[in-house]
Amino acid sequence: MKNITKVAAIVLAATTPTISNAANNMIEARGAAMGNTGVASADYLTAGLYNPALTASYKDSDDVGLLLPTFGVSARDTDESISTLDDLQSLIDEYEKNPSGEQAKLIEINRLLDQLEGNKPTTVSANLGFAVAIPSSLVSSNLYARGYAEAIAAPLIEPNQGDTPTDIQNRYENSEVQMQAFASAELGLALGKNFTIADQDVSFGITPKFQKLRTYALIASVADFDADNAEDSMVEKSAFNFDLGAAWHYNNWRLGLSVRDLIQQEIDVQTYEGTKIDTYKLNPMATIGSAYNGEFVTVAVDIELTKQERFASLNDETQFLRFGIEGNAWDWAQLRAGYEIDMQDNVDSAITAGIGLSPFDVVSLDIAGNYAGSNQLGASANLAFTF
Repeated sequence: MKNITKVAAIVLAATTPTISNAANNMIEARGAAMGNTGVASADYLTAGLYNPALTASYKDSDDVGLLLPTFGVSARDTDESISTLDDLQSLIDEYEKNPSGEQAKLIEINRLLDQLEGNKPTTVSANLGFAVAIPSSLVSSNLYARGYAEAIAAPLIEPNQGDTPTDIQNRYENSEVQMQAFASAELGLALGKNFTIADQDVSFGITPKFQKLRTYALIASVADFDADNAEDSMVEKSAFNFDLGAAWHYNNWRLGLSVRDLIQQEIDVQTYEGTKIDTYKLNPMATIGSAYNGEFVTVAVDIELTKQERFASLNDETQFLRFGIEGNAWDWAQLRAGYEIDMQDNVDSAITAGIGLSPFDVVSLDIAGNYAGSNQLGASANLAFTF
């Protein structure tokens, strides 16, 4: 567990965004509490994170909005691989110090290897972002910076060949943990405008953005896994990209469509020795959403039309169906809940919840959490000002 946490810390420290070096996959606390919805339910201040068309959805009293900052962290260990690996490393260490007459330890080592074999990847992720929004009847704008990083570890376990000391020792010596990490930094300017077409109120948006992508990797035996060399494996790539968005408005109802990262990006993943082990794909993501935005309640549904591929060699694709609801007490306080389902079945379905405090509708503090059992947890928060 110490090794996994160490890699996550290295990656997150290396990818914290600044105004000139910003990323991808960012969710703010209001949307996170509502099942990570936002394609049709986000406001003009968070529109750049979901759908640039919503940059043009603002109140007549809105002039400038500041999101300073939004941040979050999450972890998933669906099959409890971290604790199993810790136990395995301790047993191997004990056995190798005194290998004679330790058949019981070898049998337990073999059992733990069986337990690790075929487990889903373990992931730690974090994000951080900022935004400045200026609504306008001409063209509304939202300048944002955001950073995202994830470290993912997958056990690569040799098949069980038998219970003899030689079989078990060969098995654990040839079994590995493959640690890979991706980080993205992004600086974007979301632009949105309202139109009336055939008596229908619609809005369209576009976000040109600069991206900096990084990967890290480490492969080692289950006994010797150490994260010290992870940072030395960094591969870096810069890119220019676009997001597109559209929204249809009817009274309190909205339909939204967002396509993020229109230009697919790929970046090699290699060890510090220079050996390529994988490719990370940042593929276009299309999402549709619908929302009812009332004075006292908001209800939202988002459906991802494409799956997010991530690492080419790992079974870590996700594609979410999301639901969210918010109760609003006269723009002073909010209570939120949601649910999200991974249709690729690589992430457990999660319950989300959160609160918001927004005195005088000028400053707002939002806090959110998600829970999918003791092996998948997350939390996020943000502070915003509107004038």
